[in-house]
Amino acid sequence: MNMNYISETASIGKNVTLGKFTVIEDNVVIGDNCIIANNVVIHAGSSIGSNVRIDDNAVIGKLPMRSVNSIFKDEEKLPNCNIKDGCLIGASVIVYAGCEIGSKTLVADLAVVRENVSIGERTIIGKGATIENFCKVGSNCKIQTNVYLTAYSEVEDCVFIAPCVVTSNDNYAARSKERFGKFKGVTVKKGGRIGAGAVILPGKVIEEDGFAAAGSLVTKDVKRAKIVAGSPAKVFREVPEDQLLKNQ
Repeated sequence: MNMNYISETASIGKNVTLGKFTVIEDNVVIGDNCIIANNVVIHAGSSIGSNVRIDDNAVIGKLPMRSVNSIFKDEEKLPNCNIKDGCLIGASVIVYAGCEIGSKTLVADLAVVRENVSIGERTIIGKGATIENFCKVGSNCKIQTNVYLTAYSEVEDCVFIAPCVVTSNDNYAARSKERFGKFKGVTVKKGGRIGAGAVILPGKVIEEDGFAAAGSLVTKDVKRAKIVAGSPAKVFREVPEDQLLKNQ
């Protein structure tokens, strides 16, 4: 008895291993040498590169849901989800439609990557992290366990974000009509770093090699190669020369 559902229009490459109770919908493309574990659902039109591993209970290409009072409106058609070669997708990960993940990137167990998101190559999205919609994440980044990256944020290459960092995009905290059209995520420039448990307020920019220390409340932009600390965060000192990205 066949315990999987595989659409007749799906294209599956050579040497692909499928677990039990896998669902592969219409027009899905899966490259060579992939491992698809148990209870995985790959929604219509999704593209999976070669040498990709997708662990138990993952959902790829999920369509978003909208509450009746959501600030986001359904788009006529989202682009297909595209996961490039060599990626590792953990157990119970959800990757939405309209998302592109670059080659050799790891999305760890229980993480969620929303629609209209791009992630570069060789990046780590940690366990339980959430990347909200309309975000851009670069290559060679480390976004660690339980990070919350708010909608409309941009993270450039070689950024480090430690566990349990929280970012925000609404200065009006869901009150006042004035807030509409003024949502603004955070920006972390190339080589920027954020320590564990820091909170970054809407629209703030961490410049190249800037570092917000653990537990910081960032209410102002962090200047290039400065370390800020405290609540509210203030300049503590310069980033040591040997820690600058150019010296790694």
